[in-house]
Amino acid sequence: MFVVKRSHHNPIFIPDKDHYWEAFATFNMSVIKKGDMFYGVYRAISAIDRLRTPQQISTIGIGKSKDGVHFEERIPFIMPSEEWEKYGCEDPRVTFFEDNYYIFYTALSVYPFEANGIKVAVAVSKDLKKIEEKHLVTPFNAKAMTLFPERIGGKVTVIVSVNTDRPPAKIAIAQVNEIEELWNPEFWNKWYTDIDKHIIDFKRLPYDHIEVGASPIKTEHGWLLIYSHIQNYFSAPGNPDRIFGIEAVLLDFNNPLKILGRTKGPLLVPREPYELYGHVANIVFPSGAILKQPARNASHSDVGEDTLDIYYGAADMTTCVAHVNLIDLISTMRPETSSEWHFKRFLKNPIIEPDKKHQWEEKATFNPAALRIKDTTHILYRALSGDNTSYIGYASSKDGLNIDERLPEPVYSPREDFESKKVAGANSGCEDPRLTKIGTTIYMCYTAFDGIGPPRVAITSINEKDFLQKNWKWEKPVLITPMGFDDKDSCIFPEKTNGQYFILHRVGSEICGDYFKSLDFKIEMIKKCIRIMGPRINTWDSEKVGISAPPIKTKHGWLLLYHGVSKSHNTYRIGAVLLDLNDPAIVLARTSDPIFEPEEIYEKIGIVNNVVFPCGMAEKDGLLYIYYGGADMVVGVATIELDILLNTLTRDIIEKK
Repeated sequence: MFVVKRSHHNPIFIPDKDHYWEAFATFNMSVIKKGDMFYGVYRAISAIDRLRTPQQISTIGIGKSKDGVHFEERIPFIMPSEEWEKYGCEDPRVTFFEDNYYIFYTALSVYPFEANGIKVAVAVSKDLKKIEEKHLVTPFNAKAMTLFPERIGGKVTVIVSVNTDRPPAKIAIAQVNEIEELWNPEFWNKWYTDIDKHIIDFKRLPYDHIEVGASPIKTEHGWLLIYSHIQNYFSAPGNPDRIFGIEAVLLDFNNPLKILGRTKGPLLVPREPYELYGHVANIVFPSGAILKQPARNASHSDVGEDTLDIYYGAADMTTCVAHVNLIDLISTMRPETSSEWHFKRFLKNPIIEPDKKHQWEEKATFNPAALRIKDTTHILYRALSGDNTSYIGYASSKDGLNIDERLPEPVYSPREDFESKKVAGANSGCEDPRLTKIGTTIYMCYTAFDGIGPPRVAITSINEKDFLQKNWKWEKPVLITPMGFDDKDSCIFPEKTNGQYFILHRVGSEICGDYFKSLDFKIEMIKKCIRIMGPRINTWDSEKVGISAPPIKTKHGWLLLYHGVSKSHNTYRIGAVLLDLNDPAIVLARTSDPIFEPEEIYEKIGIVNNVVFPCGMAEKDGLLYIYYGGADMVVGVATIELDILLNTLTRDIIEKK
C-alpha cells in the first residue's frame, strides 16, 4: 500500500525552442546530487533539419537544479563524435562511482535504425562539466545499462537490458574486477555465451516487455531498482491494451540476481495529458530515481531520507517527476512486511456461508454491512435464494471475527413494487446493504432491483433500541435516486458537513455525492452527481469504482474504502481514499495500488469469480475490520492496522503543514 503523487510542476522539463539541439523533446532524465545541487542528464531531440538524414538527432544535455525540480543552465553534454554513435546518443543514466561520474547511454551507429546499430556506450566525467573519455561498451544489441554505485562482493556491477530490439528482451547482471573491463569486447563476448546465468526475469507473462529504468538505490533492505514493465507489449489472447508501467524490485545486497520483493503492479501508468499525448503517445518511462529528505512533522517517527523521487519521460516529449514514501513502498514489496501494508484475512474465513436449510439464503450469502455498537459487531448480509431473490440476513460477533449468533429468518425482505420480482428466475430484491448510525436511528441504504429497470438506491431506517432487541420495525423504504439511471453503492455520512448531510452514490462508473438538508426522505432525493472520483485509465481500477462501506471520520479526513474493477482483468479489488473533512467531495489522497484483492479460492471462484466486495467496516482496538463478499458467494473478514493505513494516506498532508 503506497501513494504515488505526481509533482504539480509536471512536466518539470520541456523542450526549449530557442535551443536547436533540444527544440523538439527533452525527456528520460537521470538525476544525481552533487553537493547542494542536483544535476540532470537527459535525452534531447533536435529541431527538424530537412537537409540532413535523419532530419532529427538525439543528444544528451545536462541541467542544474537547487531543488531537483526546476532545472536551469541547460547545455549540451554528450554529442555524437564517434562512428559508433554518429546517429545519436539516447537515454543516459548517471552514477557516481570511485571518484568519477559514469554516464551510460544508448549509442546509434546505423540509420535506418536496426538492432545491430543500437548498443550501450559510456562517458566518463570527473566533475559533470567535461567529458574525459567515451567508450563503446556492448558489442551486441543492448540498452539501458547502469552502474551500481558501489562494488558488490568486491566486483564492479552493472545491470543492462539485452536484445531490446531483438525481443524478447532480457535484464541481466554483469560483474568485473576493474571498470575498464566494461568496454572490453572480449569480456562481453564471453559473458554473452553464458547469458542465461546472468538473467533476472521480471516479466509476469510472456507477452510483457521489460527494460532497466533508473540507477539502483541502496536502501536498508536491499538494492531498489525502478524499471519499465510494459504489459501486453506483444500480442496476447483477447488483445488487451498495451500499458507502459513503472515498477520496482528489491534485489539482494550481495547477490543482485536474487529478488527479495517486488511490486505487484505499476506505480505509475500514463494518465495525465502530458503522458497520453506527445512524440510517442501513452508512455511513461523511468529514467532516474533519487532519495530526498522532506520537511517532516515533528510527530512522525520515520524522519529521514524516506521520499523517493522518480523521474520519467512522458510521451517521449518531456520530463516529469513523481514521489512515493520509501517506507510504504518497500514495506509493501517485502514478504516480511507486506501483510501489514495490506488487509489480512481471518484464517477461519469464510465466516458466513449459504445455508441449504434456509431457502432464502441457500444460494449465496455475501456483501455484508456492519455496525459496531458497544461490544458487538452487527452484520447485515445479502442473501440469495434459489430463485435469485435477494434478502437481508443478520449475524453478530463479539470479537469481530467469529460469528456468535445468526438468525434463521431474514431481517429484511423485498416489500415494495420497485424491488419485487418482475421476471421469474431473474435477480431481484434488496442488495448490498450499508449501515449508518445517526443519533439513535440506524439508516440502511441498499440497491433495490425488480429485475427489469435500472437498479436504484432505496433507504429505510430503524430505531437503535429496536435494532438491538431484534424488533425489525423498519420504516417504509423510499427510493432516493432518479429513474432511468444505474445508480447504486450508496451511504449517508454519519454526521453533518456544513449543516447538511452528505450522501455517496455511484452513477455509471464514478463515485458521486450530493447534499441533503434533512433526513426526511419523503422530500429529499438525490439530484446531483458531484463527481468525487472515477476510474484511472491503465490501472487496476480502470473500468469502474464504487464505495465499499460508509466512511470513518479521522482527524485528517474521512477514510473511505472503495472497490475498483480493472478493464483488462475484470477483477474486483479494494483501494482507499481520504476525503476532506469540510468538503468530502475533495480527494486528499488515494492509494496507488490495491490494498486487498482476490487470492483465496472462496474469492476467486463463485457466482462471480475474482471478487472481494466489502459493504461493512468497523474499528476495534486500533484495527480496521472489513466485512466483504467473496466471489458473490460467501462472507469474509479482514483487518489492517488503522494507523498504517492513515499514515500512508496522510504523509503529504502532514508534510505540507
